[in-house]
Amino acid sequence: MFNQSLARGISVLESFRGAGGPLTLAQIAARTGLTRSAAQRLVHTLRKLGYLTLTQDGHGFLLHLPVLDLTHDYLRLNPLLRRASPFLLELRQQVRERVDLSLFDGARMVYASRLQSKREAFFATLVGNTVPSTSTSGGWAALALLPDAEIDAILTATTLPALTPRTLTDPDAIRAEISKTRRDGHALAVEQVLMGEVAIGMAIPDAAGRPAGAIHVAGSLAEWAPEAFRRHVVPSLAEAVRNIGCA
Repeated sequence: MFNQSLARGISVLESFRGAGGPLTLAQIAARTGLTRSAAQRLVHTLRKLGYLTLTQDGHGFLLHLPVLDLTHDYLRLNPLLRRASPFLLELRQQVRERVDLSLFDGARMVYASRLQSKREAFFATLVGNTVPSTSTSGGWAALALLPDAEIDAILTATTLPALTPRTLTDPDAIRAEISKTRRDGHALAVEQVLMGEVAIGMAIPDAAGRPAGAIHVAGSLAEWAPEAFRRHVVPSLAEAVRNIGCA
């Protein structure tokens, strides 16, 4: 039943993941492992369907608006996001800091809702941005719902990048943070993804008790000591997670 042609077409779209700009036909072929002629046929088809567009200088290709249409439909139809939306807005009003909801995808957390505060880098506002589950408060909270064997499998199979000088990359140190999260019911991360940032994360479980996603609340160390931020955020965050589970 597996359709190889469809898979190759999707691989062309996926070749733009992490790209720093437009991709040439040769780059698309290299990223997908396709021959140049196969890549050319697929790129031509995706251009005709509107999913790719040629840059104005004619030197490369970019994803086009129908991809964003699919993103909108995914977000619009996702039942967790539909339930969570009003409670995320309420939480943002209560804590007056950035509130994000990310979806758990094994070794990574995918941001699906981002409510800004007064200071944000461009990438921190983008839905679809991903971060390692092993490096974020929400990721630690999500991993804390898994059996130890699954956590070990993720740590073994995953590259543990140092996103900042303080990012934990030692598996035992990450396991220790996950254990703290199980004990406390939430995770506290300091400068794990961005320097100067403190974040609190709490997992959203699915009906089976496994991680569906997490809510992260992030603040600035210029304004908050970590423990003061914990006291400020956790009661409202815990209430939001409870309400989402009951919605």
